[in-house]
Amino acid sequence: MTSPARPGRGDAWTVDDLQDLPEDGQDYEIFDGSLLVSPHADVFHGAVANRLRRMLDRQAPAGLLVGQDIGVSAKRSSYFVPDLFVAREDALDRGGPALDPGDVLLVVEVISPSNAGRDLVLKRHEYGVAGIPRYWLVEPRKRTLTVLENVGGFFREAASVGVEGSWRTDQPFPLVLTLADLI
Repeated sequence: MTSPARPGRGDAWTVDDLQDLPEDGQDYEIFDGSLLVSPHADVFHGAVANRLRRMLDRQAPAGLLVGQDIGVSAKRSSYFVPDLFVAREDALDRGGPALDPGDVLLVVEVISPSNAGRDLVLKRHEYGVAGIPRYWLVEPRKRTLTVLENVGGFFREAASVGVEGSWRTDQPFPLVLTLADLI
């Protein structure tokens, strides 16, 4: 049995290289040509992401897609798979291994204790530089949602939402969220 093809020593990983990796219970992403490996999220994490997806799906207008399990090319040598995203639906018609950041209106990460640094620092920076307009950080254990908006390639905090009451916004589309129903 032959092992999957991998970049040669010193060569950068690409999205195409990920196609040859096994389905082994790990999540694979690429940062600046280096492979990032993390375990699949736990059930609680998945439940929070799925509840939020359903909330967004119910309110999303035609032409926008709320999705999961599709990567975003932050730049040629980086590829991340957010827990959720909102993108223009026609972007999916173009195909390819990843969404172009210009088609992505929002990325959402549900923070896991084992992976918090990647979401809070690395992805925040990379999504910002890539020009993605909004980044939401859901912290289930703190029971908060932090809403970040891109200003000149960097994210600034626009809102911090707790479990009390409902939160309304017009971006990326008009919606109302009740965080208590999510976490």
